[in-house]
Amino acid sequence: METRINFLENGKDALKTLYPVGGYLAKSQLGKSLLDLVYFRVSQINGCAFCLDMHSKDLRAAGETEQRLHTLNAWREAPFYSDHELAALDWAEAVTKITNGNIPDEVFATARKQFSEQELIDLTLAVTTINTYNRINIAFRPPVGTYVVGQFN
Repeated sequence: METRINFLENGKDALKTLYPVGGYLAKSQLGKSLLDLVYFRVSQINGCAFCLDMHSKDLRAAGETEQRLHTLNAWREAPFYSDHELAALDWAEAVTKITNGNIPDEVFATARKQFSEQELIDLTLAVTTINTYNRINIAFRPPVGTYVVGQFN
């Protein structure tokens, strides 16, 4: 697909408004590997090729296995994820795919067992933030495959 607007270059000032959120989340108790896993899964749901390229590279650079990356789309059936990760993925999907203005009580209850109030707040912020990035990238179509690990740090 052809790039519509070079948002990475021409939207730098707009993107800068999101950077403090990333800085805040980087200091959260969630940890980079869980955040990247959630970012990758939400990007799968939304079909954001740029973010899938970026987060798969970040995950692999941090030691994530190919097996877990390749089965993430079917995480419910795969035995490779911890209860903590499963709860995060379930929460991320529910927040991303809000249906009828509702997140099921059982999804919240499972997430609440795995995460403190602050962690769940931070996880929700992470999910809404990657959804924002996905929508920007899908709208403007930056060139996919150009991301280099650490490029936006």
